[in-house]
Amino acid sequence: MNQWPDLDLLSTLSTLASLLLAFTLGALIGFERQVRQRTAGLRTNTLVAVGAAVFVDLAMRFQALYGGSPSPMQVIAYVVSGIGFLGAGAIMKEGANVSGLNTAATLWGSAAVGCCAGAKLLPEAVLAALFVLAANTLLRPVVNRINRQPVQEEFSEASYTVYVICRRERQSEVREQLVEWLEAASYPVRDIDQHPFGQSEAEIEATLYATAVDADELDQIMARLEAETGVLQAFWNASAED
Repeated sequence: MNQWPDLDLLSTLSTLASLLLAFTLGALIGFERQVRQRTAGLRTNTLVAVGAAVFVDLAMRFQALYGGSPSPMQVIAYVVSGIGFLGAGAIMKEGANVSGLNTAATLWGSAAVGCCAGAKLLPEAVLAALFVLAANTLLRPVVNRINRQPVQEEFSEASYTVYVICRRERQSEVREQLVEWLEAASYPVRDIDQHPFGQSEAEIEATLYATAVDADELDQIMARLEAETGVLQAFWNASAED
């Protein structure tokens, strides 16, 4: 019959210290996320850090008591893969837009903090938490400044999309005219779609092949389209491609 192992007060206090540190550091990371109203906030990051610390501490205690496997490193590997599934749930894709990547990466960082705390690497846990916080706070102004800069064509390609809103009964003619004028200006259409817009209008969306465009020339085509019968609005925009 299995017996309860003797209570090891020092080991229990060590576990308590690890979990308290994981709780505190996870809460700090989560607080920053909560203030910015992200999907994974205070409680989620705290639970991730504490959970990772519990699993790693359990593996270390188990190995110290009984030896053999699983080793703490194996448990850490399982924690990392498990957090991958949790992070995937925070990532959302809507059309060409992807959100939640930073939230998923923050959860990954919180798990790393918890693993360090569970492995009794307490200074390393503090350093890991500080770097996660620095990435989410100190780098934010840099990212915002870069995002405000116009896309430079020598560094990346841009995807250009033309939008035309017209009367629904005129969408076939307007679509043909749009494709004809774009191709005449050497801007071939890669993909074109149309769908209802409002009660009696339709929106035509034409995506051009990634290439450099003359903004003035494309503006002139939009102006010509807006002069066509039944066309309410015509415009274009550019977005960076990887």
